[in-house]
Amino acid sequence: MKKKEASAVKVQTTRIRKYKKRDYQAFLYMLPWLIGLFGLQLYPLLRSLYQSFTEFTVGGTAKWIGIDNYVRLFTKDREFWNSLTVTLKYTFITVPLKVTLALMVALFLNRSIKGINLIRTIYYIPSLFGGSIAISILWRLLFLENGTINSYLQAFGLNKVAWLGDPKVALGVICALEIWMFGSSMIMFLAALKNVPRSYYEAADLDGANAFQKFFRITLPQITPILFFTLINQTIQAMQNYTSAAIVTGGGPLKATDVLGMKLYREGFTYFRMGYASALAWVVFVIIVVLTLALFRSSSAWVFYNDEGDS
Repeated sequence: MKKKEASAVKVQTTRIRKYKKRDYQAFLYMLPWLIGLFGLQLYPLLRSLYQSFTEFTVGGTAKWIGIDNYVRLFTKDREFWNSLTVTLKYTFITVPLKVTLALMVALFLNRSIKGINLIRTIYYIPSLFGGSIAISILWRLLFLENGTINSYLQAFGLNKVAWLGDPKVALGVICALEIWMFGSSMIMFLAALKNVPRSYYEAADLDGANAFQKFFRITLPQITPILFFTLINQTIQAMQNYTSAAIVTGGGPLKATDVLGMKLYREGFTYFRMGYASALAWVVFVIIVVLTLALFRSSSAWVFYNDEGDS
């Protein structure tokens, strides 16, 4: 009996050693990802959190000052409140309009007509280049005082518009650039529309439902999970905007387009106040988390999943 037990223990030990060897091999395969996770994500994240409680400039040493950076940010920095207001305006304008436009175009492209694949590609192209600096420069050239847009307006006998010089108009210009890049959201909506069962529409046709009823009673509820994901994704992206505001308007005029991304860049890489910039970055992170949690909290009322109630 003892020999059998000893044999079983030996076999089990051998298996454990084999599994350990396999685990080591697995960790070797995972090593590049682990280096990226800890070295390029977690460490910078924790480092910035520490720096947010210090007075730290590039080339200097970090001096612990507690929550002074946050107190200054909320009580003394008027630029922060302006940038926060501009960013929230930008977000609440671009996200609904971009998502709505993407859905409308996806509905149009969800057809079986000749050349539909080419048409879908054409609609998606702006999203491939829209986030680049080159396209932002092109967008700026279009809306200059003597740019293409004003040239067309004059051709129709209309007056020029100070697109980039009027504080009331400039924010709309960079919002238009973001809305124009609706291709990625459109693709997701198009994929969701393809997954809506055709039998639902056939049953609705038998009941005499019109196009609006089929959209609001069948199509929209069926794609709400993708709509929910798109809203979260676009909200996070809008809150982190930097390129379009920096290239197209430079934050002007009169800081009308000075988004938080520009404020953060200026503090960190123009004034080299890395401690203060880190505090600002964490405030932006918390705002994004709050907006995301608000969307999650509301999702129970309007997001529907096909497997709900299944057992």
